[in-house]
Amino acid sequence: MNYRHIYHAGNFADVLKHAVLARLVSYLKQKDRAFRVLDTHAGIGLYDLSGEEAQKTGEWRDGIGRLIGAELPAPVGAILEPYLAAVRNLNTDGGPDGGLTHYPGSPKLARMLFRPQDRLSAMELHPDDYETLHRLFDGDFQSRITRLDGWLALGAHLPPKEKRGLVLVDPPFEKEGEYERLAEGLAKAYRRFSGGIYCLWYPLKKGAPIKEFHEALRALQIPKMLCAELSVRSDRDTTGLAGSGLVIVNPPYTLKSELDILLPFLKERLRQDRFASARCFWLRGEAALNQGP
Repeated sequence: MNYRHIYHAGNFADVLKHAVLARLVSYLKQKDRAFRVLDTHAGIGLYDLSGEEAQKTGEWRDGIGRLIGAELPAPVGAILEPYLAAVRNLNTDGGPDGGLTHYPGSPKLARMLFRPQDRLSAMELHPDDYETLHRLFDGDFQSRITRLDGWLALGAHLPPKEKRGLVLVDPPFEKEGEYERLAEGLAKAYRRFSGGIYCLWYPLKKGAPIKEFHEALRALQIPKMLCAELSVRSDRDTTGLAGSGLVIVNPPYTLKSELDILLPFLKERLRQDRFASARCFWLRGEAALNQGP
């Protein structure tokens, strides 16, 4: 995948990833103790939906564009509120296409949800993207922006000094072997910080080794791993992104029930053809032997 996120910001994959990210940050805030979010592949942090790149693909219109300002069922609205509130707060001046002009990347979204004691460590290797990200957070003492290969951060930056935290691993999948690298990266990180929450993003596309990836994760013997997947269309006639998945390690006890409410709604609201699908199951942990695909 030749991937620059500005072309895809706010699409259906971002909706799932960022809705879950917001829920995980909200969960960590239930205790007074500080926590840290480590974002290994941070991007530029804030995306201009009115710019040429986002307008060229218009992917956000079939993602966040179908949610913002919509009337939502009460249980779904409650789950999505931290995420949607952050997006609304970036668009208070309005604009075309229903008022959406900006969309937060993962580091910006997490930072918008922080309390004064919480901290962000964001890694970005691409030189131009790093400079943009650094400018976005310039002067913010709660955020540390580092030009670094995010895979290295899984060793060098763990455990965080707060001893509580969330690690988001969202690689661009531009190279072969990224699914294997994701499993290997989790193994390395978990050895250093077994009490952390991990959120791993991966694409669903034609020919992707999803079964092998899940088997590699199960083989790590990590006690609790929850998987959520959302596909908005068939992958039969395309080589592009048909869906995406998240693996959450050490998930909050409420997350499975929340995803059981959220995923069917997102499948119907974001579907692009009749082959849309969604599933949530334990890779390891609670009833994993009975729920796996």
